[in-house]
Amino acid sequence: MDKIEIRKFTPQDRDWLLEQHKVHYANEEGFDDSFGVLVGSILDDFIADHDPGCEAGWIAWQGKQRLGSVFCVRLDEQTAKLRLFLLVPASRGTGLGRRMLDTCMDFARARGFGKMQLWTHESHRAAGALYAKAGWELGETKRVISFGKENVEQTWRIAL
Repeated sequence: MDKIEIRKFTPQDRDWLLEQHKVHYANEEGFDDSFGVLVGSILDDFIADHDPGCEAGWIAWQGKQRLGSVFCVRLDEQTAKLRLFLLVPASRGTGLGRRMLDTCMDFARARGFGKMQLWTHESHRAAGALYAKAGWELGETKRVISFGKENVEQTWRIAL
C-alpha cells in the first residue's frame, strides 16, 4: 500500500472535494442540495481570495487517490477557523484524521493564531470525539433546521 501524503489543496481538487461533501452528507446525514451549494461557495471563495500567508487547505493522498481534506482560514486576527474537514469512509479509524487535524493546527500556530474555532453538527460524533481528544472544547450548541433537516449545530474552540 502506498504511503499517505498530505499535500496543499489546489483548484484542481475543488470538484472532487465538492462531490465528496455532497455525496457523503446526503447519504450519511440526509442533507439536501443546499449543503453542496454552501461547500461550493466556501471552495470558490477560498480559491478566489484566500491569503496564502495565513490560510491553507490540504488534501490527503494515497497514490493517485484522494482520501480527505482540511482547511485553515482566518476568522479574525487571533482566531483561525478549521473548515471542510472530511475523510472518505475507508480512511476513518486509521489515524489520518488526527494527522490532518494536527497539520491544520500546527499551521495556525506557526502563523501566529492564538486560538482556533470550528462549526459542525452534533451528528458528527466521531469528529467530535477527535476534537475532544485533541483538546478542543465544545462551546455553543443550537437546534436548527438546516440542509433540509433538524440539526444541532456545535461550535468548538481551542487555545493554541
